[in-house]
Amino acid sequence: MATTNDHPGELAAPDPVKLIGIRETPLSVDEVFRAVGDDAAGGTALFVGTVRNHDGGTDVDRLGYSCHPSAEAEMRRIAEKVVAEYPVRALAAVHRVGDLEVGDLAVVVAVSCPHRGEAFDACRKLIDDLKHEVPIWKHQSFSDGTEEWVGAC
Repeated sequence: MATTNDHPGELAAPDPVKLIGIRETPLSVDEVFRAVGDDAAGGTALFVGTVRNHDGGTDVDRLGYSCHPSAEAEMRRIAEKVVAEYPVRALAAVHRVGDLEVGDLAVVVAVSCPHRGEAFDACRKLIDDLKHEVPIWKHQSFSDGTEEWVGAC
């Protein structure tokens, strides 16, 4: 988005990647939201991915996430790519690994930018690229006794 205002707050922050992590413990929306607080940001977009109780028409009982040792570095690479494309003031992303139950938080990402449209676009790019490129795999256990592995990339 072109701007006629030369105020530094209209630009990306010098070091906007505030929090990147792979966690074995429950995730906190508050932690991620606090990480992207910035007085120059007029818009903050936050996405929370939760474990749902179904997939492909089959009931899901639980799932487990596992990741490659490079997953956190890949998350950072994707974050840097988003920062290069949008005027990000602050960005945070955390993903859970281990066994999760229906309703548990699996991923939380947030981006703050000078304006809401930029924040929405940057947040969507961040979560979409994380889901497609970071080596995190999901093992779903269905109510009918079947199981399925789903690769993130």
